[in-house]
Amino acid sequence: MKWELKSFDEIGFIGRGKSRHRPRNAEHLYGGIYPFVQTGDIKAAGFRINEYSQTYNEAGLEQSKLWKEGTLCITIAANIADTAILGVDACFPDSVIGFVPYEDKSDVRFVKYFFDIFQARMKSIAVGAAQDNLSLEKLLTFKIPTPPLPTQRKIASILSAYDDLIENNLKRIKLLEEKALCEYKLINEFKNTKILGDVLKLNYGKSLSADNRNPGMYPVYGSSGVVGFNELSLVKGPGVIVGRKGNVGTVFWSHSDFFPIDTVYYVESEISLYFLYFNLKHSQHFDNSDAAVPGLNRTSALSNKIHLPSLTDIKAFEDYCKPIFCLMNVLQKQNTKLREGRDILLPKLMSGQIEV
Repeated sequence: MKWELKSFDEIGFIGRGKSRHRPRNAEHLYGGIYPFVQTGDIKAAGFRINEYSQTYNEAGLEQSKLWKEGTLCITIAANIADTAILGVDACFPDSVIGFVPYEDKSDVRFVKYFFDIFQARMKSIAVGAAQDNLSLEKLLTFKIPTPPLPTQRKIASILSAYDDLIENNLKRIKLLEEKALCEYKLINEFKNTKILGDVLKLNYGKSLSADNRNPGMYPVYGSSGVVGFNELSLVKGPGVIVGRKGNVGTVFWSHSDFFPIDTVYYVESEISLYFLYFNLKHSQHFDNSDAAVPGLNRTSALSNKIHLPSLTDIKAFEDYCKPIFCLMNVLQKQNTKLREGRDILLPKLMSGQIEV
């Protein structure tokens, strides 16, 4: 059966989020019970949004709009055409478009996978003179190849089976890290205070643009986490990475050898990296040293204090963490395989090349 070309407003309700108050960051709007989802939350979510960085109170809700669980969130500024489905009722600003499917016309998962296929094309029409912006008007110029609803649901079920497994593994990884964090808090009754620079080095990463990367097995780390892969590594793993430019003070763990780019530092120390990972992530506060372009000054960061347990306790903590991190690594590798399998099927299913 031939798939019909339909605009988004033919198969669902589509509209921009609301955040009418100026300035948007007014403190009196925040700290309530209503999730407030922003573009960064959508980019980080993957398939479904269950976590968010801020909440609105009643005043925040009054100047916004509460969208229902199951709404597809589409970013139109900053991160263009990133998508994820709300796992909770939530508000979002006008830099996000919401799509709510008509129950007899479309499956929200199918529409989400359409965006996964056509994101690059949508980015190309979002290019502007001042700032890239997709806009609702531009989005409505797209026609989505739309099979009958039962076919949409079959395709979405096949692909979402992969995403559900990925999501479950991510939850397990989070629980494992929380387990290790609880142990860290137990041993973190310090007996010795030192300066951070006395126990570790923050080494600069190396410039490696996307155009200069050759596909390979080694993760490339920027200040937002893994930004790609390369055939060569720069640092032996496991390792700890700290955001230097952009996302200041973010902390990441790499199980394998890795390539840190020039927006991050990587940690070198004689002390357990397992202990330092949790200390840097949960016990340190790093200040932005540049108002124009967020940056972490190395000298300033290394002047922070660090409270150290005994070497015996640190060694015991490392022994406790190793099997936990080993399992986290296994789950991450499983997710890599699941994403590869899904991404092979995605264009074939979404084009009708594989019948269901």
